[in-house]
Amino acid sequence: MANQEKFKTTIGGQALIEGILMRGPEKDAVVIRGKDGLTLEVTDRKQHKPGSITTWPFLRGIFGFFDAQVVGVKALMRSADLAPEEMQEEPSKFDLWLEKTLGSEAFQKAIVGIAVAMGMGLSILLFFLLPMTIASFFDKIIPSILGINLLEGLIRMIIFLAYMILISRMKEMRRVFSYHGAEHKTIRCYECGLPLTVENVRAQTRFHPRCGTSFLLVIMVISVLLFSVASSLLLAVVPGLEAMRGSFGYRLLMIVFKLLLLPLVVGITYEINRWAGRHDNWFTKILTAPGMWLQHFTTNEPEDSMIEVGIAAVEAVLPEKEGSDRW
Repeated sequence: MANQEKFKTTIGGQALIEGILMRGPEKDAVVIRGKDGLTLEVTDRKQHKPGSITTWPFLRGIFGFFDAQVVGVKALMRSADLAPEEMQEEPSKFDLWLEKTLGSEAFQKAIVGIAVAMGMGLSILLFFLLPMTIASFFDKIIPSILGINLLEGLIRMIIFLAYMILISRMKEMRRVFSYHGAEHKTIRCYECGLPLTVENVRAQTRFHPRCGTSFLLVIMVISVLLFSVASSLLLAVVPGLEAMRGSFGYRLLMIVFKLLLLPLVVGITYEINRWAGRHDNWFTKILTAPGMWLQHFTTNEPEDSMIEVGIAAVEAVLPEKEGSDRW
């Protein structure tokens, strides 16, 4: 990194189609570069009252995760509408029928709901259900619960890395990942206390320790530990369960049990990332190192025009009270 961070901000974002979604403590901003220049749309964020259930430790991570999925899908759909015409797809007859039948607003809500459900369902299927199913066939071969969960975690990591590397090679994703790089660079520049200019932003690294990529990797590590402890406890308290190991019923029970634990995994991971984001020591560097490495695939160096989008997005969500976005 070209400069030393002066503080760590809660501001973060997501790359879109020819643009960036940036989320601040008070506002969300979608900035898209179309044929006529930049389009900026800012919305006020729903503020959660201190002490409400959405602000409780562990639960806040779960609520925040689901909220991020909904907001992210909405922003992605909006970017598809605002992107240059050559990048837009013609709506199918089915899409047109749904919009006519449900009405425009109801149609948008339905599409967002379906997209969020499908996205989360695919992620659970690919990164959790599939590794659980494969590892479950080794129950009789590997007697250790920790060993089974380590194998499951290894399979999960291989699938995740292969997925990330494959999509990073897709032509359509290269520009999206360049906008991802622009988002990181702009936040880095802001955290260094430098004026948000193209020159200052360009000098920053495109890697950021509080990226969502790091969050996903920590989820995978935490899942191995939590699944191991919880599975051992389940075997200890349920009579006859140990004797069922290797059977279809046992495999199905353990898969369902672990899926039910996923919200807890998300909540714990959020608190760990929150703690790591506030500290800068050898342990947090080790904790964030795998996510930083993976960003070699999920971020690219941006063009200056992309950096301009990142600057506009960050400036749009800066809080009125300076420093109130401190992590």
